[in-house]
Amino acid sequence: MLKHPVISFSIRLVLVLSFTFVLHVVLLQINEHPFLENKIVASYIINTFLTIAIFYGLFLMRDKYSSQIGFLFLGRSFLKFAVFFIVFNGSYKASGSIDTLEFFAFFTPYSICLILETIYLSKWLNEM
Repeated sequence: MLKHPVISFSIRLVLVLSFTFVLHVVLLQINEHPFLENKIVASYIINTFLTIAIFYGLFLMRDKYSSQIGFLFLGRSFLKFAVFFIVFNGSYKASGSIDTLEFFAFFTPYSICLILETIYLSKWLNEM
């Protein structure tokens, strides 16, 4: 098992998101929805890279700002949400509103990443 937390986290994140993406696409296909629309691929890819970058940044700051790591996490999570809002909101609202498929194309990878980040961060905070 890899000892470096960023590498370990990144591998687990990619594996979980890959499984989630396949499941997501299969469910779309089973329900006869277009399965590669709504920027689903971009959503998963951008979210993966932003999550790894945020995690790496928190890892670098863990010793210097150990008492503030939770607040840094919240701020960076807001930043990630803002990037998604800027990148995806315009195309999602082009039809006048965000439909369910567009919402889940964004929210599924976002929530999976948020859960994994929270689990790893809570482990760090418990070890400090």
